[in-house]
Amino acid sequence: MSLFTQTTGEGPDVVLLHGWGMNGDVWEGILPALSKQYRTTIVDLPGHGRSLDCPTNYTLTNLAALLSETLPQKMSLIGWSLGGMIATQFALDNPHRVDKLALIASAPQFVRDDSWPDGTDADVLDGFAEGLKQNYQQTINRFIAIQAMGSDHAREEQRTLRERVFRHGNPQPAALKGGLDILRHTNLRSRLKEIQCPSLLIAGEHDTLFRRAAAEKAQALFNNASLAVVPGAGHAPFLSHPDIFLNSLLSFL
Repeated sequence: MSLFTQTTGEGPDVVLLHGWGMNGDVWEGILPALSKQYRTTIVDLPGHGRSLDCPTNYTLTNLAALLSETLPQKMSLIGWSLGGMIATQFALDNPHRVDKLALIASAPQFVRDDSWPDGTDADVLDGFAEGLKQNYQQTINRFIAIQAMGSDHAREEQRTLRERVFRHGNPQPAALKGGLDILRHTNLRSRLKEIQCPSLLIAGEHDTLFRRAAAEKAQALFNNASLAVVPGAGHAPFLSHPDIFLNSLLSFL
């Protein structure tokens, strides 16, 4: 299965994985700064953007295995939201290939339960799953609105995400459903101690999907993780506050 990738710059390898329903173009605002120091690769995950192929078994382990065939042998791996879950799985399955792991607005468990009270209500994801059957373009637009919620620059952020997500056509319905299933059912909390490489969690202060309290609890589950909270940001701090975001990321890298 072929995946679309695009590489710019020279230096140590850095790979960026986007979130649910999106594509690699969401990173374009921070690419120039990263590419000055790093060989930077963006990926369109299966069924998103320019990666039209979609596996029938859309699971974290399958996605990590597909990426392992395409990505560099050694890299710093950066994942946003669902992309962060995939990056975490990749680091667990390929520990020798990940020098550093940066997770942006990405929880080891997305959905709230009694042991994870700061997660997102399952009803939110169930609503998206139901919406996909009716009008999945409208559902993605609704998700974009939630991602920007609370941000100092919410309206501008929504406009940017909408423009980039549909730039290469609609994501594949099977990939959207598979991604929601991953977000709905995954719990990697007990495995985070297995990750030995330095890790960074970046959270938006006002993120309603990955709350600051969840970020702090997630950080404590790693052996070697730091946490950076971006003031005034929602779920996409690299869009709303790129300078603060880049300062944290580049210092870590």
